[in-house]
Amino acid sequence: MRVLVACEFSGTVRNAFLDRGHDAWSCDLLPSEDGSNRHIRGDARDILEDGWDLLIVAHPPCTRLCNSGVRWLSSPPPGRTRAEMWAELEEGAALFSAFWNAPIERIAVENPVMHRHAKERIVNYAEPAQSVQPWQFGHGETKRTCLWLKNLPKLTPTNIVEGRAPRVHRMSPGPDRWRERSRFFTGIAEAMADQWGGYTVEQIARAA
Repeated sequence: MRVLVACEFSGTVRNAFLDRGHDAWSCDLLPSEDGSNRHIRGDARDILEDGWDLLIVAHPPCTRLCNSGVRWLSSPPPGRTRAEMWAELEEGAALFSAFWNAPIERIAVENPVMHRHAKERIVNYAEPAQSVQPWQFGHGETKRTCLWLKNLPKLTPTNIVEGRAPRVHRMSPGPDRWRERSRFFTGIAEAMADQWGGYTVEQIARAA
């Protein structure tokens, strides 16, 4: 099974699928953190038609789409303009639209809760199928993640644990804070590989 993990430079999701024997690749504008030769550096939109069985968009830029940042559209942060904020919103919505409408049979996109301006700009927008928390998959933290799913089942929790500390509170200030906040949870990645990987293989076998 060929898997494309878009907008991922950490390799967390890619490696979970690789460990289970799938032909998995990550793609991001940044180089792979682990130096893997299974990473394509570039715009994932350029390779969406390359015969993938499953597309997982792990960490799309969401600053202007997420509900927590909607205030910046009317009151920009210092040094920024409203025009810049709205232009970035348009760019983010176009990126999400490209992935959500990609010519791939099975698609999963993760993103925080969106505000209405983002929803209005996404082509063929549908509400997320579910939201998950790290503590449902073995990590004692909270970070609500919404999953938009196309032809995939909802993820089933695998290891509910104690602990409800927000991940953002554990991040030290600094230039790499954004990187650590967006880092994907291995427990969720493994659940994706087990559940969606197995499901996709079954679907391909049935269609053969």
